[in-house]
Amino acid sequence: MKRYSNLYSQIAAFDNILVAARKAQKGKRFREKVLAFNYNLEGELTKLQQELTKKTYQPGTYRTFFIKEPKSRMISAAPYRDRVVHHALCNVIVPLIEPTFISDSYANRLGFGTHRALHRFTHFARSSCYVLQCDIQKYFPSIDHEILKNLLRRKIKCQDTLWLIDTIIDNSNEQLAAIEYFKSDDLLTPVQRRRGLPIGNLTSQFFANVYLNTFDHFVKEQLQVKKYLRYVDDFALFSDDRGFLTEVRLAIEEYLAQLRLKIHPVKSQLFETKHGANFVGFRILPDRIRVRAENLRRAKRRLRKMQLDYIHGKISQEKVSQSIQSWYAHLEHGDTWQLRQQIFAALAWTRE
Repeated sequence: MKRYSNLYSQIAAFDNILVAARKAQKGKRFREKVLAFNYNLEGELTKLQQELTKKTYQPGTYRTFFIKEPKSRMISAAPYRDRVVHHALCNVIVPLIEPTFISDSYANRLGFGTHRALHRFTHFARSSCYVLQCDIQKYFPSIDHEILKNLLRRKIKCQDTLWLIDTIIDNSNEQLAAIEYFKSDDLLTPVQRRRGLPIGNLTSQFFANVYLNTFDHFVKEQLQVKKYLRYVDDFALFSDDRGFLTEVRLAIEEYLAQLRLKIHPVKSQLFETKHGANFVGFRILPDRIRVRAENLRRAKRRLRKMQLDYIHGKISQEKVSQSIQSWYAHLEHGDTWQLRQQIFAALAWTRE
């Protein structure tokens, strides 16, 4: 396995940090922190470059908040200058490591995403009798720092780059509790081992794929599951042989235990595909694709709020148009023509 060295000069290069800043501000240019940073852009980038070069860089304090879509998740927002550093790091290391990912890993990858994953899932479901669909329990809070660092060291041997990676990982803020015991653990092991990555970080999204990359290869190459895909911590295996999937589940649980992960005892199920399966916000049935009821209710609430904000002049027509087009395009991936007509016909967009 090839390991990469001499990467840090590329990461700390001014041009790379400038590109990182442009990526970090995408869709956020007019936020207060971004405007303040851009007011003295060259000075801020030069300061960051000096801190990285001298290895005096230290991440700032996270801002945390909770979202419910549909379950409650804690989101951690890093300071803007730290997000610039995350992009600077990922600009260099992602192109080196991502080619090792399997083609059926879809989350947080350029050119992949939810809709491509949905089409692949639909193809597998409609050509198989059974599916083993699994969800990893408290995935981001459970990611073990020591294991993650060792996995990254399989591909990167540049010590300065590893210093920056370790600095970002070590400064992860405390996540929701995920106390789990595994073989050979003593009473204090789960407390002593550092774990958890902030969901809001670009680096966390990439590291999450790195963490399960060896698992993906294990399923495809060792277990020889031909129809398998993963989207973040949701994964599915398809077969016409129910007994095969039953055996495979045991092997999966044993392998994930090496990563100090467990599959969700309720959400992980083996069933016939003819009954339909939920995936990335849709319900995939043998003859049609529907939007999940909870996703539909949530979307209607957002649309109604956006409608009120527009009527009272809080958001622009351009913003409304972008949001509606995005949601409309998302719905087009299901059999939703009548649904689209009903939703958008019921909304009035006239200002007072």
